[in-house]
Amino acid sequence: MSRIGRKPVPIPAGAKVTPREGSLLVEGPKGRLEVPLRAPIGATVEGGSVRLENGSPTDRRARASHGLSRALLANAIRGVTAGYERRLEIVGVGWNAKLQGKDLALTVGFAHPVVIPVGEGLSVECPQPTQILVRGADRQAVGSLAAKIRSVRPPEPYNGKGIKYDGEVIRRKAGKAFAAGAAGAGG
Repeated sequence: MSRIGRKPVPIPAGAKVTPREGSLLVEGPKGRLEVPLRAPIGATVEGGSVRLENGSPTDRRARASHGLSRALLANAIRGVTAGYERRLEIVGVGWNAKLQGKDLALTVGFAHPVVIPVGEGLSVECPQPTQILVRGADRQAVGSLAAKIRSVRPPEPYNGKGIKYDGEVIRRKAGKAFAAGAAGAGG
């Protein structure tokens, strides 16, 4: 059995977990999410926690799904109660981000601004022109949108310009060596 899958998932105040056929519905102040469960995995809500049982402990895929299902459930419960956020920074002279209705417009050195639509259940803020804040209840959706924004102009190693995650360290490379010194030394 999965050691992670055996642990009960506590349900904090304000959250509600409802078992359904093949899934669990998690509701809270930040939204509602549905966590799918594979066939041999079952769930029981008892008291203030949810326990997942593996119906086929000898099946390798079922054991893997047991721990995965528990982790997805824990992420969903945290998402509907506290939520997830991802911060991005824009580094570059004249580069910025601004909201156009529900969409995000990035001015990052291209001829036209790059417009990225923000999906349902997510919110994007720009506290400063060079900062982007992505928030939502679904951890995967928040990470996916942040990765999509970063992929528009990933940071490059020579000048460090681009869109990077807050706190991300960019390994810098040295530029080309001075050509006259290198050419005269070999001759």
